[in-house]
Amino acid sequence: EGKGKKRNPLHDFKKTGELMLIKVNKTLEVKTKLLNTTEQCAKRCNRNKGLSFTCKAFAYDRVTKRCHWLSFNSLTNGVRKKQDHAFDLYEKKDYVRNCIIGKGADYKGTISVTKSGIQCQAWNSMIPHEH
Repeated sequence: EGKGKKRNPLHDFKKTGELMLIKVNKTLEVKTKLLNTTEQCAKRCNRNKGLSFTCKAFAYDRVTKRCHWLSFNSLTNGVRKKQDHAFDLYEKKDYVRNCIIGKGADYKGTISVTKSGIQCQAWNSMIPHEH
């Protein structure tokens, strides 16, 4: 990235057009606000600015220019997908990625078994290997 160039916050998100997530589990949190661009929504989600939860995704209503920050994503239990032409869904790649990059220290995905099917060691366990 060159000097003076700002990084686009949307690079941290996977976009799915015309999709909205509906929470079936009522304990999942959502916050909405009028914002002009998806970049503004992404920046706030990345920083968790003004949110009482960790933002894992946001949906942008192109018609009303309203951002819906979500404490969940499409892989969360208690959530269903709904086709909706007004919305675009943006999910944080860290939470929907099924691969580990580097040493995996920042991995937040859902894979918990090795390629050969062995259950992964919990991070809080020193058995069978020390970290």
